[in-house]
Amino acid sequence: MKKILLNVAFLFSALAFSQEPKTQEIPYKVDVYGFARVDYSMDTRQSAQVREYHLNFWPLDEKLDANGDDINQTGASNFLSVVSRLGVKATGPDVWGAKVNGVLEGDFFGNTQQSIALFRLRHAYAKLDWAKTSITFGQTWYPTFIPEVFPGVANFSTGIPFNPFGWATQFRIDQKLNDKFKVSFIAYKDREFGAFSADGNQNSPVYNSVIPAMHGKIEYRSKSIIAGFGAEFYPNKPLIESVISPAIPATGTTPAVPAVIKKSSETLNSTSIVAYMKYNNEKFHVKLYGISGENLHHLVMLGGYASYANGTNPVTYEGIRTNSFWLDIASNSKKTAPGLFFGYTNQEGTSSDVAPANIYARGITATRGVKYMWRTAARVDFKQNKFRITPEVEYTAATHGKTQSDLSISDNQNKVGNLRTTISAVYSF
Repeated sequence: MKKILLNVAFLFSALAFSQEPKTQEIPYKVDVYGFARVDYSMDTRQSAQVREYHLNFWPLDEKLDANGDDINQTGASNFLSVVSRLGVKATGPDVWGAKVNGVLEGDFFGNTQQSIALFRLRHAYAKLDWAKTSITFGQTWYPTFIPEVFPGVANFSTGIPFNPFGWATQFRIDQKLNDKFKVSFIAYKDREFGAFSADGNQNSPVYNSVIPAMHGKIEYRSKSIIAGFGAEFYPNKPLIESVISPAIPATGTTPAVPAVIKKSSETLNSTSIVAYMKYNNEKFHVKLYGISGENLHHLVMLGGYASYANGTNPVTYEGIRTNSFWLDIASNSKKTAPGLFFGYTNQEGTSSDVAPANIYARGITATRGVKYMWRTAARVDFKQNKFRITPEVEYTAATHGKTQSDLSISDNQNKVGNLRTTISAVYSF
């Protein structure tokens, strides 16, 4: 009898256990990724640069001392690991029928020269992906930076200032038209590499503008080809007020009438176009990219804008036109992959013949500027599993000249060049 009771008790306990709700497995997945990287670089000439020479733009103009010697014909070198990176990718349950994922990523490049080696935000976004439509919101690449079509150089510049670079907080919608074509619309506000400030407040031309930047493009993708064309409208409002100084009397005495402050409603509306292509097969790939537009300063390129005195507004603006083109060819070998990069960029000034009141730009001042520059770089990637070491030799030539009233650069020029030797070692995880 005792044995029967024990068997009955065991049966009931087993049945009760079988009725307990099973814990549902939550389909979340989080992956940590990144790399540790070290770069050594050596330059033969002083260059426009950031982060203690980790990123070089162009060789500086001649600067003659009392003996006629060029001060900028002086070398430089550095050893840095500040571009090492850490990121997190996450996926979770579907949202409104869409696959969802998010990315949070940063590196140690710093946001300013003073904050080098401090952690900075690169990407922070979420993406909803349906069968034909996807929506992205948060901080990620500029629409003009194409992740699959950027230079594969060893230099951390990734082709700067020939290729746009940077991230912007944005709302993006991608719509597939068929299995090869898609269209995209992006509304964004740039931050880290924002427009040149006219009032001393970081990024004020961007947040003072009520209208965000708007970019649209169409892209074709097949097994071996990526090609696209895009156009952008980029509004800025550099100032909300302007100070109109009274005329100085002929005697040179201080005028009795004080300066007048007026509200400024003037905006700077710039446009740009971009085209790109990548051909890829088992042995090699070729990338082509071109961009032309005004006020491309926020893309870490040459140019910017100028302000002009106007008694009624009281200030108007005009963007400086910049053009850029580059080509990159590289092997797809999994062990030893040589590559070659060539880039060219210039700035054409503005359509105004009147001398500006102020210039807010990269690569040009009221007296001198970079007319054009080109760069060629040869590299070899030596790869083994997750480790890569890349030596690279890069030559950058720049032509400096006198700034004209329309902000074009005269033919009275100095041509200078810088040879940079880089070796980069990366371990990814």
